[in-house]
Amino acid sequence: MSEDSQTPIPVTVQREEVLAPKAILRSVLIIVAVVLSLYLIVQLKTPLTWIIIAAFIAVPLATLVAKLQQFIPRWSAILVVYLGLILAPIGLGAILIPPLVTEGNKLVNNVPGYAQDITQFVQENERLRELEEDYDITTKIEEEAEKLPARVGDAATILQDVGFGIVNSLFAVLTILVLSVFMVSSGPMWARRVIELQPPERAEQLDRVLRRIAAAVGGYFAGAIAVAVVAGIANYIAMKILGVPFAGPLAVMAGLASLIPMVGATIAAVLIGLVTVFTDFPTVTIIWGIWAILYQQFENHLIQPQIQKRTVNVTPFVTIVAVLLGGSLLGILGALLAIPIAASIQILIGEWWATRRKTKLPPPGEEGPALPVAGGAAEPPEDDGADPPGEPAPA
Repeated sequence: MSEDSQTPIPVTVQREEVLAPKAILRSVLIIVAVVLSLYLIVQLKTPLTWIIIAAFIAVPLATLVAKLQQFIPRWSAILVVYLGLILAPIGLGAILIPPLVTEGNKLVNNVPGYAQDITQFVQENERLRELEEDYDITTKIEEEAEKLPARVGDAATILQDVGFGIVNSLFAVLTILVLSVFMVSSGPMWARRVIELQPPERAEQLDRVLRRIAAAVGGYFAGAIAVAVVAGIANYIAMKILGVPFAGPLAVMAGLASLIPMVGATIAAVLIGLVTVFTDFPTVTIIWGIWAILYQQFENHLIQPQIQKRTVNVTPFVTIVAVLLGGSLLGILGALLAIPIAASIQILIGEWWATRRKTKLPPPGEEGPALPVAGGAAEPPEDDGADPPGEPAPA
């Protein structure tokens, strides 16, 4: 073997030795960047959460603003929508909180009488009477029931505690509302500018993705509110028929709990079931349990599918996983946002998969669509049989 043929070998080895430290350095920098990003996300968890909440509030409200904009100026539409958003919970609280506090005080004051009823029920049952003689349960219940009114206090003290809680959360609520106002007012302009910076093919796809995500998120929240209203009205009628006290506040609680996917309606049914114990136990409690089971089946298999089928198309498995992960990360808030986030991710994955299938090369021997090239969709020139330029014709 000649000496010249051996010279490229040390050059190749030297090049690999030079590239190896660069590859290691690049990998280390990527790992450091990922770790720093995760650290910043953890440190900025609270403001990031506020931004996410504001975004999910802005998306459905932007739809309402767009509809009102057909009749009034945009700034007026934004003002009307946000006034409604602010005044709705204030009016609801003004209607429900005073009677709730008053009835709550009545319930606390009547607890000693309920304890005596439990004692009488135990004395009439032979088995329970034997347990009472061994453990003296009812005496302890009566003692604690006599202490309860003094511990709870009057309605003014309860309202004062509620007011302190509202004041402590006011800053976060105002910040989220302001962020959502900016998103509603300037969001379409930001989206247009981002789309305009993209190539034509990508701009069309990005516009389609953003519209689909906005429709899914807005449709989900509209459907969730509709389900909550139906749940509140249905439970209110059932409680009125059964004579359950606090029907109004409990119906509102049941409607709000229905916003929590999968478990909200069950939690509300259990809490209302505890209240029915003090109404006509066990008859009303059993009837309420049967009603709650039947209504949940009706809601899960008829109401929710009919309301949500045209907006959010997420499989049950993905729904369960999303709710579990969202609840573990952000509690009730995470469970509320889990399904629209999962729907958005599903849309992104679907668009990516569709794009990948379009740009995938065809199998050998089959012709596929021409791939787009930079600057337009020009197709490659047809082969006219001439030799490529710069190459001699074969002899």
